Amino acid sequence: MPKLDLDTIPQTNATGYPPPYADAVQGRWYRRLGPVSGIGDFGFSHVTLRPGAWSSQRHWHEGEDEFVVMLSGEAVLVDDSGETVMRPGDVAAFPKGDGNGHVLQNRSNADCVFIAVGRPAETDCHYPDIDMHLAAGEGFRRKDGRTL
Repeated sequence: MPKLDLDTIPQTNATGYPPPYADAVQGRWYRRLGPVSGIGDFGFSHVTLRPGAWSSQRHWHEGEDEFVVMLSGEAVLVDDSGETVMRPGDVAAFPKGDGNGHVLQNRSNADCVFIAVGRPAETDCHYPDIDMHLAAGEGFRRKDGRTL
């Protein structure tokens, strides 16, 4: 059956971020839906941000397009343009390679939920606000190339 039963798909708040950068995403809970649906050409996740949680560190990808669709609650999209409130039905798109670092932050007192869609790819990811860079195939490094 094409309808996914979210209650049967375990949530995780796992992150690959090294300390102290992992702290901001501890309240981010997600379900990866691609593997359980049989879809492999793109990835998509059902994400819940608890109050105070961030979706990620502010970042942009060299080789991965991304977009999010807000389902419930409210988050603040922080990018190079400033801050934009995102509410149910709102959509934000992040083209690969555009250099516009982005993050969703839940500054409310209630959970917010969204669908995040991307194309899992081994590509560099840049974090403009912190001393971190994800080098494809090499893991997290400082901006000067030292391993974290």
